[in-house]
Amino acid sequence: QVQLVESGGGLVQAGGSLRLSCAASGRIYRIDSMGWYRQPPGKQRELVARITSGDSTNYADSVKGRFTISRDNAKNAVYLQMNSLQPEDTAVYYCNVEKARVVGYSVPRDYWGQGTQVTVSS
Repeated sequence: QVQLVESGGGLVQAGGSLRLSCAASGRIYRIDSMGWYRQPPGKQRELVARITSGDSTNYADSVKGRFTISRDNAKNAVYLQMNSLQPEDTAVYYCNVEKARVVGYSVPRDYWGQGTQVTVSS
């Protein structure tokens, strides 16, 4: 069906930057929204940023002004530029696709990536 491949995580010092990428593969002909979630150690998964098919965006309050989400519809890809990273941004980051319409499937579905670790040292 659909596979999401994430890249760009790693270890960075506080104040540094990282750019996460996620590409969706499969016989996709439309994706509604794409987003990034994160799960800090010992905590629940939370929304970081989300972008609709019309390029409307929303962000968690904790990342506003520091993170920027974007998408490339031709590549079925979504990106997260993370600047001014802080230790509290340390988490596993997951790519999410909402209501992907796939050839051969009548019902749109949501998909998740496998996660990529982001660690920010103080």
